[in-house]
Amino acid sequence: MRQDSKDDFQAWLGGEILLIGLLGASLALFVTNRHLQTEVYLPDLRLVLQTVAAFAAGIIAVLAGVRYAVEGRRLDLLLSTGFLVASASTMAFSIVPALNGHPVHRPEAWAGVVGRVFSWVLIATAPFVRGRSGPRALANTIVAALIVLFLSWLALRSTGGGLPALDPDSEAPGLLTGALAALALLNLLALVGFGKRFYERRDDLDRWLALGATLMLFASLHYIFTPALATNSVSRGDFLRLLAYGLFLVGAWRAISFAVFGRAVAEERARVAREIHDGLAQYLFAVSTHATMLQQGAPPEETIEKLKEAANAAQQEARFAILALSTAAGNAPFDAAMRRYVDFLTADGQLEVELEIDESVRLAPDEQIEVFRIVQEGLANVRKHANARRAEVVIGMREGDRFVSVRDDGEGFDGESTAAGQGLKNIRARTQSIAGGFTLTSRPGSGTALEVILRA
Repeated sequence: MRQDSKDDFQAWLGGEILLIGLLGASLALFVTNRHLQTEVYLPDLRLVLQTVAAFAAGIIAVLAGVRYAVEGRRLDLLLSTGFLVASASTMAFSIVPALNGHPVHRPEAWAGVVGRVFSWVLIATAPFVRGRSGPRALANTIVAALIVLFLSWLALRSTGGGLPALDPDSEAPGLLTGALAALALLNLLALVGFGKRFYERRDDLDRWLALGATLMLFASLHYIFTPALATNSVSRGDFLRLLAYGLFLVGAWRAISFAVFGRAVAEERARVAREIHDGLAQYLFAVSTHATMLQQGAPPEETIEKLKEAANAAQQEARFAILALSTAAGNAPFDAAMRRYVDFLTADGQLEVELEIDESVRLAPDEQIEVFRIVQEGLANVRKHANARRAEVVIGMREGDRFVSVRDDGEGFDGESTAAGQGLKNIRARTQSIAGGFTLTSRPGSGTALEVILRA
């Protein structure tokens, strides 16, 4: 295990122990003082908390579904389905029936409990599954889960008066206490599962899911002592549950950002590999050809000169390819990678490049890759075609928009002869991929100015 990964896990474990200690101490205080085990009659607040929790669970379900679409992991499939069931059951059985101000009927109240337990069966199972599934698996699983939820509600309605009453003036039914205890066990299972995954994989999402499961565990324990018998009252468990959804939401958002970045990195590395094949392989073929010609008796002076040119070009192309691959790995900071590239480009003294990067400019991970490649394409055009001695690259802000400009003091052109240039086509394609605007200004003898606008 790498030392930085070990430290990362130890930091998470220390925070988890501290959180459990604080929540455990507050729960002990709550249990030992009977006057603290009360509910507050706030029907409007209860409805607001339920609505926020339902929307948060729905957003998490969507984010996990998007991550599943990117990576296809069964973990995300179960997370998306579980949180969607939690959102749908809360909305259908706790919020909609209470909108008219009347108490929630017995079948709907019990269906809400069943829906919560069912959702956590799916969520707690997620960290223990492995492998990937096809694109249709998510839709099929969601439909099957919603059908199970609907059939459960129909079954509860058919029992009618056979269900225990959830009366705030009487003792909590044993069935409800058992369901809440089962929910707490599922929360604990999720905590252990996601903690184990974080230890093994160091996935940022597992860290946040474990923290959220910790808060949800203590929310369930609070519900055991003050069960939600009155649908218009709130307890401490409601607030812990809401905080847990906040942590789940943060983790899911960070996970989808990393997933999109990972796909962009993979696509960029594949593109760099194609460029190596098209560029470096071509120069190496030229080296081999000239060496063969020299061996077969071609004029030495002329052939050796061409051989040296091809070898130098291959060496420079290899250096650029190594830099591009390190940048495509997504590990080097953007500023450092950009300055390193400029140093490589100007090492032979043929072109002077002035680089200016505004520290206030914020670029998303996929934008960083595309901006780097746009600058690379622009400077490559300057070096190969402009016959320029100096170029200027600026990444900054103007009137609320981010921009990237590449200017040179070269020969310029009239705009017709370069309309089909591959370099400009690549820049246009990259600009469109990040929803930017592209302009190119040039006049013969006055240099060329390329500018890309990235709207905030």
